Amino acid sequence: MLMQATLNAAVAPAYSPEVRQLLFDYVLQLADTSLLLGHRLSEWCGHGPILEQDLALANIALDLLGETRSLYQYAAELEGRRRTEDDLAFLRVATDYRNPLLVEQPNGDFAHTVVRQFLFDNFHYHFLQQLQTSPNEHLAAIAEKSVKEAAYHLKWSAEWIIRLGDGTEESRQRIDKAISKLWRYAGELTTPTPTEKALQDLGLIPNYTALQPTLDAYVAQVFAEATLPVPQQIAVQLGGKQGRHSEHLGYILAELQYMQRTYPGMQW
Repeated sequence: MLMQATLNAAVAPAYSPEVRQLLFDYVLQLADTSLLLGHRLSEWCGHGPILEQDLALANIALDLLGETRSLYQYAAELEGRRRTEDDLAFLRVATDYRNPLLVEQPNGDFAHTVVRQFLFDNFHYHFLQQLQTSPNEHLAAIAEKSVKEAAYHLKWSAEWIIRLGDGTEESRQRIDKAISKLWRYAGELTTPTPTEKALQDLGLIPNYTALQPTLDAYVAQVFAEATLPVPQQIAVQLGGKQGRHSEHLGYILAELQYMQRTYPGMQW
């Protein structure tokens, strides 16, 4: 009820045009992130290693797409140009997307998907916990709803990190390879853009520097149980949150946007 009441209310308080633009850019970034990762996970549907995990991946994807809808709806309200959530999701070019590079990386094998999910889930869950206290009621309400789902996502991915890391020789080799390939993208999640810095200074979103020790401690805990070493001194790959993407995003959007661009405004 709190979620619905808040999202149906007018934007409050009455932010200046500059702050509204910052919020629009940021909410769009959050929505793009959940959309792209949800789409990536949906690619596993029918291809999971076992039926139970096939369903788990599909359910996580649906959770992320639910969060995506709430965020795009709020972004459209902030923008005030009568664009809809569908317009924002399906009718923008790749350079307009602001998702971090991590979530657009290919699924690879199951170990790659698990590592990508764990790196995102660790940030996402702890970030949403803090976002619940934002003075922006829209963001706080979205966080309050999504954090319950994010807790399950993190539990799922952490358990698989442990099972693969402390499993067979084959699973250990695969997860080692996945970590070495994907770890470079994790740092972008907590590297603030100018938009994020401005909103942090206004107290509207969590401070990533203050959040980092919690993220590091949880990684250390899970990796210790998985008998995995925590990578050290790896250069961070940046750019996605400012519109500089890998070649993978174009292929995702070609598939994701095909129907809406071919038949604009189609409903069924």
